[in-house]
Amino acid sequence: MSEPREISFVAPDVTQLKALAHPVRVTMLGILRMDGPSTATRLAERLGLNTGATSYHLRQLAQHGFVEEAGEQGNKRDRWWRAVHESTTTGPADLTDNAAREAMGPYWQAVGYAQLDSLAAAFRERSTIPLRWQDVSAHSDWWMWLTPDQTQELMSRIHALLGEYAGRAPADRSQAAPEAEQVIIQLHGFPRPGTLTGADAS
Repeated sequence: MSEPREISFVAPDVTQLKALAHPVRVTMLGILRMDGPSTATRLAERLGLNTGATSYHLRQLAQHGFVEEAGEQGNKRDRWWRAVHESTTTGPADLTDNAAREAMGPYWQAVGYAQLDSLAAAFRERSTIPLRWQDVSAHSDWWMWLTPDQTQELMSRIHALLGEYAGRAPADRSQAAPEAEQVIIQLHGFPRPGTLTGADAS
């Protein structure tokens, strides 16, 4: 891997979170980040939607600063769009008021639905991909008794390692090794569902 590069992040405000709280928009933004610029027509074909729907979602993403027109690739008939940032980040500071907390719920659900779709697709094709990639693919879950502070420490250490690898990875295919492929790392850490329902959320 090369020297670390700066990864561009967006930390959405409440209005942006509300605009992004839709599984189709989360998925579209992910496609633009991973595959580069695209058009509403091409995105519609990939997502099984009509062009009107993808155009609407692109306009919403653009209005709130997540995508922008890739003018050098477009023309009057076909507008190309690209992601403005490589990643979206949220954290404890985003939960300091009720409006932010309320916006986070639908946003997290949208992200979850998009990630579940990606994970399900990976399971479906796992036995058909090259054996070397089958060997290195990993799907596991762990459970352990932790305090909030211990959980924060664990997640911070994992995020630091992932950030190190992401910063050293090539930005696109043209800079990657011939045998390299895009690898998706999904990280989920949460209290066991049902154990804290109705508990004080503060």
